[in-house]
Amino acid sequence: MAPQWYRDLNASARRVFWTTFAGFGLDAMDVQLYAFVMPTLLMLWHMDHAQAGLLASVTLACSALGGWLAGTLADRFGRVRVLTVTILWLGFSSCLCGLAQNFQQLLAARALQGLAFGAEWAAGAVFIAEVVRPEVRGRVLGAVQSAWAVGWGLAASVSALALALLPADLGWRATFLIGLLPAIAIFLFRTKMAESEIFRAGRRRTSWTAIFSGERLPITLKGSLLAAGMHGGYWSIATWWPTMLHIERGFASTTVSLYFGVIVGGSLFGYMTGAWLGDFMGRRMTLAAFALGAALTVLASTALPSTDAALLVLSFPLGFFALGMFSAIGPVLTELFPTEMRGSGLGFCYNVGRGLAGLTPVLIGLNVQKSGLAHAIGLYATSAYVLVLLATAIIPETRGRDLNRAAPP
Repeated sequence: MAPQWYRDLNASARRVFWTTFAGFGLDAMDVQLYAFVMPTLLMLWHMDHAQAGLLASVTLACSALGGWLAGTLADRFGRVRVLTVTILWLGFSSCLCGLAQNFQQLLAARALQGLAFGAEWAAGAVFIAEVVRPEVRGRVLGAVQSAWAVGWGLAASVSALALALLPADLGWRATFLIGLLPAIAIFLFRTKMAESEIFRAGRRRTSWTAIFSGERLPITLKGSLLAAGMHGGYWSIATWWPTMLHIERGFASTTVSLYFGVIVGGSLFGYMTGAWLGDFMGRRMTLAAFALGAALTVLASTALPSTDAALLVLSFPLGFFALGMFSAIGPVLTELFPTEMRGSGLGFCYNVGRGLAGLTPVLIGLNVQKSGLAHAIGLYATSAYVLVLLATAIIPETRGRDLNRAAPP
């Protein structure tokens, strides 16, 4: 049975919910595929760990530009128009990854993929936030954000199946080509969508630099710090965890998929729990609790000696805390900015934070020889979650804020 908040959505809001959910899920799958094929590419292309980390970091860095640009364009031309473009860009850029013949071509394709990756979330999060009531905004955005776990699980399953059934050089390519058809289907659906009433009613031209004005600059910086910490922790884990399980634990692809299945299961519970807590306990307290839980779980998984069985058990709270906190950041960033600069503000904070966090995959790759993958992941992920705790201490509480009114500076 559907939850009450979903039953209360009107037909238009439900369409927005599902097109955003589908887009976020495909966004997650297409971008996360690289982490699962990385061990294969290390073997086939004889890359070193620094190059492997760069292929992850370039996507995150370019997502900063894509998210900011998409948010700004969404404020100017509308959420729907931007979303129809981003989903096609995502599908075709992912195909380019699968067609790459060498490291340089894959690097360029991953950069293009990053632009679409950042753009999809920036425009989609604003769109769904503007069509739901303030008192359930956290739960709705949390439910949409849970599509990331679905996409992550699909990435693990698709890559494992393709690499098991096809020769290695064809298997990793096939994983990147699969997402084109669903991208086209989502595009066709979005061409029939209508803009949110809040956007139509509050539409007025604002310079893209408004989020850096004297009264808005502190909010923009605080939001960016929050996003950088959350993404720094997550991408330290998401990029290198499969390779760590392969290299340091000696797991086969099917076993890696099992461990990620547990992480994804934990993340689904985390998304739902974080969404509920954000509405009832507040955004700040929810973020702080999840950041602390993520830091402790990462340390237990990487710094302490553990059996394979113990690591499997820890995989559930790892997914719960590391992903669950993302249920709160969407509501926070949409509630911090007024309508005329909401897309720009959210797009900048979330994706510039992700771009800054893009340094962590490279730094981990550079530190592999010195400390090993597990310890390097633990060091950078824990440091990132300390940033989240710092950010939650200085951002304002935004629970229940009315998006029809201008957000205070």
